[in-house]
Amino acid sequence: MTTVRIELSLRPGAFDARGAEVLHQAELAGLRGLTGVRVSDLFFLRGEALTAADVDAIVAKLLLDPVVATASVVAWPSAVEAVTGGTVVEVSPLPGVTDSPAESLLAVAHDLGFGALEQAATGRRFVLQGALAPSAVEAFAAGTLANTVVERFVLDAPIEPPFVVTTAATRRVEILPMRTLDADGLIALSKARRLSLDGTEMAAIQSWYRAEGRDPTDAELEMFAQTWSEHCVHKTFKARIELDEDGVHSVVDSMFKSHIAAATKAADSDWLVSVFVDNAGIVTFEEGWQLAFKAETHNHPSALEPFGGANTGVGGVIRDVLGVSARPIAATDVLCFGPPDTPDAAVPSGSLHPRRIAAGVVAGVGDYGNKMGIPTVNGAVVYDPGYIANPLVYCGCVGLLPEGAHKRGAQPGDLVVVLGGRTGRDGLRGATFSSMEMDVDTASIAGTSVQIGHAIHEKQAMEALLQARDEGLYTAVTDCGAGGLSSAIGEMAEHLGAEVFLERVPLKYPGLEPWEIWLSEAQERMVLAVPPAHWERFQAIAALWKTEATALGTFTGQGRLTLRHGDILVADLAMSALHEGIPQRHLKAVWRTPQLVEPAEPTSDAIADLLALLATPNLRSKESIVRTYDHEVQGGTIVKPFVGPAMDGPSDAAVLRPLEVVRATGRHDGLGVALSNGIRPAYSQIDPYGMALAVIDEAVRNAVAVGANPDKVALLDNFCWGNPNLPDRLGGLVRCSRGCYDGAI
Repeated sequence: MTTVRIELSLRPGAFDARGAEVLHQAELAGLRGLTGVRVSDLFFLRGEALTAADVDAIVAKLLLDPVVATASVVAWPSAVEAVTGGTVVEVSPLPGVTDSPAESLLAVAHDLGFGALEQAATGRRFVLQGALAPSAVEAFAAGTLANTVVERFVLDAPIEPPFVVTTAATRRVEILPMRTLDADGLIALSKARRLSLDGTEMAAIQSWYRAEGRDPTDAELEMFAQTWSEHCVHKTFKARIELDEDGVHSVVDSMFKSHIAAATKAADSDWLVSVFVDNAGIVTFEEGWQLAFKAETHNHPSALEPFGGANTGVGGVIRDVLGVSARPIAATDVLCFGPPDTPDAAVPSGSLHPRRIAAGVVAGVGDYGNKMGIPTVNGAVVYDPGYIANPLVYCGCVGLLPEGAHKRGAQPGDLVVVLGGRTGRDGLRGATFSSMEMDVDTASIAGTSVQIGHAIHEKQAMEALLQARDEGLYTAVTDCGAGGLSSAIGEMAEHLGAEVFLERVPLKYPGLEPWEIWLSEAQERMVLAVPPAHWERFQAIAALWKTEATALGTFTGQGRLTLRHGDILVADLAMSALHEGIPQRHLKAVWRTPQLVEPAEPTSDAIADLLALLATPNLRSKESIVRTYDHEVQGGTIVKPFVGPAMDGPSDAAVLRPLEVVRATGRHDGLGVALSNGIRPAYSQIDPYGMALAVIDEAVRNAVAVGANPDKVALLDNFCWGNPNLPDRLGGLVRCSRGCYDGAI
């Protein structure tokens, strides 16, 4: 097997922007003695029949820009030239972590005829000049240059190529002895497998298996966990809550029904097309067109791996919009970080510094939207000490679809089809992980729950899906997000049942066990129901866009989900047990109006106070963040993130005029869609009810300020809250939910 290492370095004298950024980060981190940094890119190529001529051609055609860079190629393993007067740090992804540049390199190389290239991987090399203590360099590497959740690094040595060591899957299906467990044993099982299920829920599952006369398989129990996770079914919002509100007792039977859904029902707007049942909400637009909108958070993944967490957060809401057959036309993001000047000593053990989190999240948001050609047009950034270890990353996407284009009626006999990226171990138990409370051990136990995105793969899948939509080739579609195939197929087959063959699932590498294939949340995948008569044409469209489409099985109409891996039965569940068996939670909530003291009027210098306020992170300009996002792509952004004579004043909201609608209708008047937001987290310390009213008021005022019709405003809410098992936290959430109802009405 031939393996080579390629290093791409800037030519001597060229400005190294990445090196300058590392110098800046070193200064912030307190690394003394660093006088210079040079950053280079590493590529590793492997193939049984790979020749030197192949490598030279790949470097020349795909990797090297000879105007600004040089390349060195060495066989692996071999010594790498040492550096005098400095320290070398080399970083690469952990084997198995998605390496998007390497995947793209491999695909393009094959397109160009370099079939001898079997594997590719990437890395980075940092040459740090100066008298530096090895312990200080190691700490800086772990804290700034690499993220040990998804990467590894070495000092003063060439790093091993991060190729996946493939192993043969055992195809092992573990039977978990559950029927005989007592209450403590059920809780222990939930914790051991990170199921995030409480005792009542575990007992309900146990009861079902006792009636079945058997114990669950690993895939079955994991599927119950993700289907019943807070992330997927919002158990807290559907709970029966006994509320003690300043001594006044009441019962709230489902905040979702009593507040959120009730407000929408009471508003009785005839232009609402789909609410609370699809991947994204749908409203009417104009003359045969509809708009879809979805927002979600990706907080926990972003706390562990900021770039990947935000990257896949954007990718996830884009897929949600695709899941209602809409073309994404705009993205939005609301980001909450700890203060950038937080002392290192104030950052909890196992957490990244807020500066590191903010830089990674901002880059991750921009990377995904920019690569997919979707403008990021609106958002907000908030800093507060409460976000030091637990950032909030809200991602949203607006989509456009022809009226009636969204199909959601899979039929018995339709093929279960997966479209897009391949399946790996990344993202295992992501739905239950997102339902956990974060603590100092989260990073060490949940690293596999973090996914890394690949925007180009999603772009390919998007175009294939939308062409298939226009040709009427599928009867239902959903995105493959939290819970992976388990969630997507489980939802689509709720009223039908399905038979799925896991050995057909395209894998990034061999060695995955059946339950891992079923639960993996690897990104950039959609699941569709395709009638057999349309399958050949669907495959042709996927091939045109160079994305994979694979038929995994059939929707049966028999009400059960059967999973097989070859001749091995992996799972056999009644769909009713998954979707109807979850017990309603019974929770207690307490609210006590806080006793607050009015602050004293300031007596200091008003001018100095004003300047200090303007310099705080929450008030100062966010232009350095916003300008990293492309808000012009697609050509439909009419009111942009910055306005005014010099285009440097923050806009109240964005306004879009989708060119697809303009072309179809010939209208060039004021038809458009406004996108705005509101967020006021500090208000929750006074009263979450008032906070909800305030943010609705802010979001609506921002939209009306750019010309939106207040009679046709749709609200999309998103809650990030403390542990609802703590009565005081839940009490605040109930008040916030009620505020959403009153504000909407």
